[in-house]
Parts: sequence; structure tokens; C-alpha cells
Amino acid sequence: MLSAQADASVADAFEALTRSMMLQNSPFMEETVRDLLRPMLKQWLDDNLPPLVERLVRSEIERVARGGR
Repeated sequence: MLSAQADASVADAFEALTRSMMLQNSPFMEETVRDLLRPMLKQWLDDNLPPLVERLVRSEIERVARGGR
């Protein structure tokens, strides 16, 4: 959609911004990534943690019922 020159110009501007942020040792990127990952992690835990815990508890109960080994 963009010309090669416009695409290169935009890429250069974003690279300069990234370098600038890294030089400032700003926690901005870390905070942004954390903010983006938090809802995804919550959804994954909501979807996967209950069955995982149930399976592990069931396995442990069966192990104990067989004599603890």
C-alpha cells in the first residue's frame, strides 16, 4: 500500500523511537508488554488452570489410595 520509500521512512522513524526509548532506560516497553500480556495470561489461566489442578489432584488421590507410592 505504501511506496518503498514511504515504508522505509516509517520503519526508520519507528527504529529511531525504539532506540530513543532504550537509551532512556525507560520502563515503558516493559510496562506495555506487561499490560498487553496480563489479559491474555488471565484468559489462559481461566481456561486451563481449573482442569489442570483437577487432573493433578485426581492423580495424587489415586496415588495415595494405592498406598502412597
